[in-house]
Amino acid sequence: MNIQEIIRNSLAENKFIYGVFATPRNKSDNPYKKITARPVSIKNENIIQFEKFTEKQAFHDNYTYSMAVDEIVSLIVNEYRNINIFTEDADYQIMVSKKGMIKVAEKEPTKSRSIEAHNKQKQYIIKENEPCDFLILLGVMNKDGAVYSKKYDKFKQINKFLEIVDDSLKGKRLQDDFMIIDFGCGKAYLTFALYYYFYFIRKVKVKITGLDLKDEIIEFCNETARKLKYDNLEFIYGNIENFEYRSKVDMIVTLHACDTATDAALIKAIKWNAEIILSVPCCQHELYDKISNVDLEPMLKHGLIKERISSLVTDSLRGLFLETKGYKVQLMEFISIEHTPKNILIRAVKNDKYNENSEKEYEDFKNFWNLKDLFIERYYNEQ
Repeated sequence: MNIQEIIRNSLAENKFIYGVFATPRNKSDNPYKKITARPVSIKNENIIQFEKFTEKQAFHDNYTYSMAVDEIVSLIVNEYRNINIFTEDADYQIMVSKKGMIKVAEKEPTKSRSIEAHNKQKQYIIKENEPCDFLILLGVMNKDGAVYSKKYDKFKQINKFLEIVDDSLKGKRLQDDFMIIDFGCGKAYLTFALYYYFYFIRKVKVKITGLDLKDEIIEFCNETARKLKYDNLEFIYGNIENFEYRSKVDMIVTLHACDTATDAALIKAIKWNAEIILSVPCCQHELYDKISNVDLEPMLKHGLIKERISSLVTDSLRGLFLETKGYKVQLMEFISIEHTPKNILIRAVKNDKYNENSEKEYEDFKNFWNLKDLFIERYYNEQ
């Protein structure tokens, strides 16, 4: 099957997903360093939109499917040397030599098709179809920037996290040596994403330390950081409660630290006077045997309901506690609940305006649930 047949069939069968045309053959005659093509819907009409990039601007041309066949073939045959065509059936990497010889490599498909409304395209911080070093090395995208279909949820999670970070930094002046500690970093997708975001997008020479309890994870992450030449990123073995750090800490991240380990991380952040805290709690057991309320006993007598309520009470209590220490707190959805029920993110940002009612709200909340002898209070007083 030749190039024209591949393009015509993929469009005719609604299997065309995306096209990238790079490396102009004649740069002096072609002002566009790159062109992309994708299906979009405008006023309920499905068309192929070509986005053409100069050094400083982007221009858009819209073609019907039949017209798009000739345009795409012309770009391949006459204009560009490196082309990637993504369809539902296969990915095609097309290389054109200086003499015009066309070589086509067919690979397994990496993308799924969707026609996006023209004015509703999602703008990710780390963009799709643009190669990103750490995502390539961690197996989220291929070397051409295409996200593997099985890793698309991870790609969206990373970008969602960076959107929250970006929003949390609004109004704050960033300086080099911005220090981040990631408690319970695991395989460190988000840790590497933080480094990439600060160092390459925000142009801040960030320092990040990731902490975990698995030796093999620490070894893997440090080796990955070395391969990426992320010089100010290190991973060390240790648990949260015993970890000590004597210098300034600007941000604390803790994702899925089990039970009271989340509380320990929050207390560390408070004691270090961290500007930003981002925490996604994991399993919460401490309050299950402690919460009680006579009026709510018809609900609490059911173990499943009590477990869910105690989890929500735990995160609410943490938010209120952080407010008493001068933080503006939001409890927000991190990722869709269809992927995991552990989807609440606690975002706390240092606030200049102290909430005078926070102490009373915190005590009233504890009294409502008859809560006493709490780890978060004991650990705070011990530090």
